[in-house]
Amino acid sequence: MPTAIFPAQPPAASSATGLGLWTADQFLDWLEPGLHADLIDGEKFMHSPVNLRHADLLNFMDCLLRCYVEQQGLGKLYREVVAVRLGSRNVFLPDLAFFTNEQVPRLLDTHAPLAPAFVLEALSPRTFDRDLGPKFAAYEEHGVNEYWVLDPDHGRHQFFRRDGELLVEFARTGDKIKSSTVRGFWVKRSWLNPDKLPSVRSCLAELLR
Repeated sequence: MPTAIFPAQPPAASSATGLGLWTADQFLDWLEPGLHADLIDGEKFMHSPVNLRHADLLNFMDCLLRCYVEQQGLGKLYREVVAVRLGSRNVFLPDLAFFTNEQVPRLLDTHAPLAPAFVLEALSPRTFDRDLGPKFAAYEEHGVNEYWVLDPDHGRHQFFRRDGELLVEFARTGDKIKSSTVRGFWVKRSWLNPDKLPSVRSCLAELLR
C-alpha cells in the first residue's frame, strides 16, 4: 500500500511551475506494468508490502466479488493493476475497482479515465489517513457510488454510499452489509475477520440462493 516518498523530479513541463508536482498525464506516462503507485494531489506514493491479515482479507473479497460479478454478468472487477485517472493530479490504483457494463466500453487500454462505480480499499497503518482523506475526497468528487474501507488489523470496517454529492456512511451496525451498486451483492460482517475467513464457495452459494 502507499508509502510517501519524495517524487523523482517531474518531467520538464511540470518543473516550469516551480511546484515539483506531477500531472496525471505525466504520471501515467511514467507508470508501467509491475509498478504500483498512486498519484495523490500531484505527489507520488509507492505501494508497500502488506501483512498477511491484509492480504488474506483482500484475497477473500477479491475472489468473492469477482465470482459474483462474473456469475451475474454485471461488469468488470480489477485489482490494483488498473490506473484510475481522477482529474489533473490524481491517479489511483484501487485495491478493488468495479466498473458496470455501461462503463466498460469507456475504459482505455492504458487506464480508466472515469471513476469506478464501486471501490474497496483495505487499510494499512501507512495508508489509512490517505484512504480516508484525500483519496476519499477524490472518490466523492468524481462520482464513485460506493466506497468500502476494510480494516484488517482492528475490524473497524466502514461503508459509504452516494447521497447526492456526498459519500455517506451506512451499515454501522448489523451483520449484513448490502451493496446498492453491485446488484444483489452483500456480505456478512462476520465474514470480514481475517483470522476466521469462511470459504468463498460457501459464501457465494449463500449469495446466489
